[in-house]
Formats: sequence, C-alpha cells, structure tokens
Amino acid sequence: MKLSADLIAFSTRLGHRFGKPDLLIRAVTHASMSSANRDDNQRLEFLGDRVLGLVMADALLKADTAATEGQLAPRFNALVRKETCAAVARQIDVGAVLKLGRSEQQSGGRRKEALLADAMEALIAAVYLDAGYAAAQKMVTTLWADRIEGVQDDARDAKTALQEWAQARGEPPPDYIETGRAGPDHAPTFTIEVRLASGPHAQATAGSKRQAEQAAAKSLLMKVSP
Repeated sequence: MKLSADLIAFSTRLGHRFGKPDLLIRAVTHASMSSANRDDNQRLEFLGDRVLGLVMADALLKADTAATEGQLAPRFNALVRKETCAAVARQIDVGAVLKLGRSEQQSGGRRKEALLADAMEALIAAVYLDAGYAAAQKMVTTLWADRIEGVQDDARDAKTALQEWAQARGEPPPDYIETGRAGPDHAPTFTIEVRLASGPHAQATAGSKRQAEQAAAKSLLMKVSP
C-alpha cells in the first residue's frame, strides 16, 4: 500500500519511515471513517497508551536517579495525560492528516483535543508494531524531549493541586461554574470561574471546559499560593 504525499510528509515530521504503510493509515483513521474494508485507530490507541507509559516511566527513571516514587508519579501523569498527547499532536500537525467522516470534519474534529490525543497514542503503537520498541522509544523521547526535561517535581494537574490546597486548610473542594460560552457550535470557547469557599476566585477561557477549568485553577493557585 502506497502512502499519499501528505502522509509521506507527515511521517518525516513524526520521525519514522514506515515499512508497513497500512499501520500509519490505520493510526490516523478515526472511527467515523471505519468500514468493513478500513480499520480505525481505536485498538492502536489502546496499545499506544501502554507503550507511551513504559517509555515515560523508563525516561523519568533515567532522568533523575534519585527521585522517589512520590516525585516520579506526578511527573509521569503530566507527561502521559491526554492534554500532553494532544499538544504533541499539534506540534507535528496530526490534525492535517486525520481521516474523518463528514460529521466529524464539519464539527471541527481536526482540532478536537480527544481526537488528537487518541491519534497520537495510535501513532506510537503503529511505530511499535512497524519497527519494535526501540523505534517507538526513540520517536517518543524525541517528540517529548522538552517536556521530559522541563516537567516539574510536583506536576499534578492544577485542579488536583487546588483541591489539595483547599482541603489542607479545612475548606470544601472548589466550585467550578461555567460563566460564558461563545463561538460556533463546531469550535466553541468556554469561560469557567473557580471559587473557593473562603472567597478567592479566578476565571479562564479555553476551547474546552476541561482546559478552561485547569487554566482557572492554575490562575487561582497563583493568587493564593504565590
């Protein structure tokens, strides 16, 4: 099976030349385009998530030989979570080569965080199946290099950190309230306000409720624990 010109260019951005091109095609095929003759990337996503986890665990152990499990766990979570996978996918423009059904295309599927993250994990699995663990490890550590180097000792997501901050002071968990929504249905933006029972609050706007909540929590953390 031959690759199209855009997939050949993409494989260069990915950093891997496929011996089995069908694996790359499957990795970028969303379920909305699957058929009896075309597999989607869901099974690859399942495998890629596990390969990514092993690569990151190994990379973190090598990067800091003195780190405790308590330090390593939040760093690991920060590197493998969906938001990070989607960010790496944007870095190499996975959205441009996704194979989507009409409805997903019309609803802005090429920009959706969940679709990008799933495709990134599927691509990791595709490289693993095509050329083995060493090839997948090389690709992942190259694409994630800056993130591995810069991951914080305490890399818990902001919502978790804010909740723990509140609980340590005897407060109930923060409240998250959607205060605004704008933009077209296929690409909305959400404004979320987070408020502590003691009064401090902050808000943020992003392309998904989850991102807006995280950004608001981070902003409030900076206010209450400078």
